[in-house]
Amino acid sequence: MARVQLIIPDDDRDRFMRQARREGLSFSAWLRAAARDRLEEQQRVRRFRSREDLQRFWAECDAREGPGVEPDWEEHLQTIHESKTRGLPDV
Repeated sequence: MARVQLIIPDDDRDRFMRQARREGLSFSAWLRAAARDRLEEQQRVRRFRSREDLQRFWAECDAREGPGVEPDWEEHLQTIHESKTRGLPDV
């Protein structure tokens, strides 16, 4: 088994150790479990493997949004401006 030296801020170490105790694990076991959880989470991310995967993704996005056309950039800016100035006195 390999030994790894880890340099972390004292506050993080204290928080991690408290959590490890709450979970009934040693600090080392808790860190290994946290690292495994992170790896598993990253591996669950679906990757595009082909051009067809990407096209299917965009088709699903379009279908979810429904019919219609997205406003152009000027309309977005106007909406943002109106939102910021709503309720302010006219000057």
